[in-house]
Amino acid sequence: MTDESDIYVPKRELSTLNDDSDFRRIKELKETFKAEYLTEPTFVVRVPGRVNLIGEHIDYCGYPVFPMAIQQSILLAVCPSNDNILHLKNTNPKYHSFKTSLSDFVIDLPENGAPNWYSYFLCGVKGILEHLKEEENLMSQTGFMVVISGNVPPSAGLSSSSALVSAAVLGTAFLHKVPLKKQTLATIAAKCERYIGTQGGGMDQAIAFLAKQGTAQYIEWNPLKATPVELPANAIFVIANSLSEANKAASHHFNQRVVECRLGCRLIAKKLNLSWREITRFADLQALLKCSLNEMIQYAEKFLTEKSYNVNELLSIFEITEEDFHKNLLSHNTQHLQDFKLRQRALHVLQEAQRVEKFREAAVNGSSIEILAKLMNESHDSLDDLYECSNSNLNELVTIGRSTESGIRLTGAGFGGCVVALCDSIAKCEKFMTAAKEKYFKKLLENGKLKEEELENVLFMTSPQRGAEILML
Repeated sequence: MTDESDIYVPKRELSTLNDDSDFRRIKELKETFKAEYLTEPTFVVRVPGRVNLIGEHIDYCGYPVFPMAIQQSILLAVCPSNDNILHLKNTNPKYHSFKTSLSDFVIDLPENGAPNWYSYFLCGVKGILEHLKEEENLMSQTGFMVVISGNVPPSAGLSSSSALVSAAVLGTAFLHKVPLKKQTLATIAAKCERYIGTQGGGMDQAIAFLAKQGTAQYIEWNPLKATPVELPANAIFVIANSLSEANKAASHHFNQRVVECRLGCRLIAKKLNLSWREITRFADLQALLKCSLNEMIQYAEKFLTEKSYNVNELLSIFEITEEDFHKNLLSHNTQHLQDFKLRQRALHVLQEAQRVEKFREAAVNGSSIEILAKLMNESHDSLDDLYECSNSNLNELVTIGRSTESGIRLTGAGFGGCVVALCDSIAKCEKFMTAAKEKYFKKLLENGKLKEEELENVLFMTSPQRGAEILML
């Protein structure tokens, strides 16, 4: 018999919470809420951050990924209001309060720089309201008051922005009595994050809702499916934040990789005389061709021959106008690009998809941690060389990790953020953490970029945690 919690986001009493740190945060959240709105919240939403163990930049190409939820989370204290207005306050004074009518709000897309923090929340609200309209189930909009507390490091590759979007989706859904089906909410959250301009694939939102305590998740698409996979009992993970911030929506780099993958996929389809416009993901092309990943790699090597393609070359290959190219093949923040690396991006995606399968098989079969660590190392090398989304700080942490015999790779979109290291014992974890403190974080402490009391939030051990939930007060 299927447990209801496998299908629906669980609702439980706050008194059943056995995590002291979350309990303290919720207590402070309630106090802030009452001081701000002069009333008590009626429920709390908790949505975790995540770390992807392997399978980077392949979800938007249609291939499975292998993430797990972490302890750090977004918390929302929520209470309905009778004014049809969304009131938002963040416990972090860095983020100013915001309110807007739910009838006519707009999500701004800045030309440069990161979006306003509240824009991510608005994405989740809009996603649920649009879903209710599509279902012809929106009887009336409900205004609400929210206080937000987050300890997922921002722009660190641990899904802070997606966790906030997912929390907004869950809170808005619960308030409007939407059935809290995990797959549905994860799908809505993945789609509505695109209101902010990020062309992601859905991994962050899927693990936020589908995570289970004690296991990583092998996540597949179309339809969305998560399979729990137990990791070796002696596997311990360490996350190290490089403190190089990288906001996906703040620059073109993330969407550029998405566009390059779509162009590479379409070019192969064009060379094979297929209806290339409709084929944007490598996994869909593979399914159409009924071929293996090895054969897909061979197609990429055969048809994607240039080190980089300029716009004129692509116009000639696709036999289209420049207007068509910019309007239909690029995203809003990649219009200025002149050169595109298709071969390198395709080879990373297809080879990374192979590594995910090998990782899952090794974990299921109880293989040694050395095999898993080797695959993580290969993943980072590919992300650095072929996908070009690492940086000098991430590579420095990777070098430190490898010197302590840890499997280690960047996690998340890259361009900054975190690495995740796989160790086979507490002693090995401590060896890596000591080396990272001495060789990397010491200089940040000395130049004032990091405070001693902040160190435990940028370098820490973690294990697979549970997914999103509603806590009744």
